[in-house]
Amino acid sequence: MPRPIWSGAISFGLVNVPVKLYSAVSSKDVRFHQLDAKSNARVKQKRVSAATGEEGPFDQIVKGYELGPDTYVTVTPDELDALDPKATKTIDIEDFVDLDQIDPVYFEHPYYLTPDPAAVRPYQLLVDAMTELRKVAIGRVVMRSKESLVAIRPVDGVLVMETMRYADEVLPATDVVPDADIADPSERELEMAKQLVESLSADFEPDKYHDEYREELLDLMAALEASLSRPGDAGPEEGEDLPPAAEFDTKPKKQTRRSRKSA
Repeated sequence: MPRPIWSGAISFGLVNVPVKLYSAVSSKDVRFHQLDAKSNARVKQKRVSAATGEEGPFDQIVKGYELGPDTYVTVTPDELDALDPKATKTIDIEDFVDLDQIDPVYFEHPYYLTPDPAAVRPYQLLVDAMTELRKVAIGRVVMRSKESLVAIRPVDGVLVMETMRYADEVLPATDVVPDADIADPSERELEMAKQLVESLSADFEPDKYHDEYREELLDLMAALEASLSRPGDAGPEEGEDLPPAAEFDTKPKKQTRRSRKSA
């Protein structure tokens, strides 16, 4: 079982519900390291001064806020520490709002909130009340020296906490969407669009969708690994190119969305 990344309590009014926090998602992105092409050794990045080209000692590096091109104001660690929010170990609820009032664009990262063993009953009461009323709790919490705006909502009997973007971080759609009057559809066009949408309507099944690029990338990595460990294969001679990865892949290829489109 994973370890909690935070523990504290949901607090509103005179009520405190002890909880533990777990991440609700796990990124599956395939990551690469940068290597030297000749030796396959890791390439390290150094902190180099743009003015002198010399590497700067860590104790001589300070934080600066850019005011304009090549113009900065520096800030000391003590000045930043003075602004750090006080860690209260509580999620302080400020409002309960209707779920339908929150646009998903405000959500950032989801976490599970699970009850402390001694708080299962008040936790379940809160879940049931919020589920019946279709309410979402809006509050604030301090984690890793940062205060975050959060939304807490019941999902399948468990409280899910989402960190949220502030209003000034969400760009208005009017900045990017053209004037609706210019593209005003006719009634006939609208009916055709509705028919197309209805013809593709279905229940949401998360397992139906796959990251096909990631799966193909992992297949490629597995093929390359197999080529390096093949018994009796001494590897390519110096100056000889590796054969294409597809030559090592003996598994039948599954048809992907991209391959279907290109067929």
